Amino acid sequence: MREAPETRPSLLLRLRDARDDQAWTEFQQIYEPLIYRLARRNGFQDADARELTQEVLLAVSKAIDQWDPDPKRGSFRGWLFRIARNLMINYLTKQRRHPQGSGDTDFNRLLNERPAVDSKHSAYFDHEYRRQTFRWAAEQIREGFQKNTWQAFWLTCVDGKAIKDVADELKMSAGAIYVARSRVMAKLRTKVEQLRED
Repeated sequence: MREAPETRPSLLLRLRDARDDQAWTEFQQIYEPLIYRLARRNGFQDADARELTQEVLLAVSKAIDQWDPDPKRGSFRGWLFRIARNLMINYLTKQRRHPQGSGDTDFNRLLNERPAVDSKHSAYFDHEYRRQTFRWAAEQIREGFQKNTWQAFWLTCVDGKAIKDVADELKMSAGAIYVARSRVMAKLRTKVEQLRED
């Protein structure tokens, strides 16, 4: 399995400047849906997952100055996952003290019994990060392609349709489909690599 790209160090450094709206917008586009899906997957209702997501983003904004980019200390995603997990536990602990009747007690017990980051949830977080990275990159580059080029890529690479079927549907040759896919994938690769480096 190909390793997911790391968040580029320049973005993380720029996040230390609370006035850098562009950095925070890019960070939110990538990580907000990821944190939300993690919360939903762990049994949080929609409103609670949204609230937790905002708490995680706020915690990151307050603590980003203390994050150490030393690889020996772990990745940024690992640090973010620990923040999200700890806030989930804090949220559930608070709910337990002040129950509102909407939580799943089995889920509360499950999270509270796990003292350390478990590999299953960490692997899920990494998998979702790769998916969100793809979504973000695709959204960033889509406008740079003609409709048929984008559809040729999307229908064959994402939807998994056969090249011949897509060629017939779009009234393109199979060769044109391959070229379109190649062009889009090259741009996607470049955009994803931006998360890894300046």
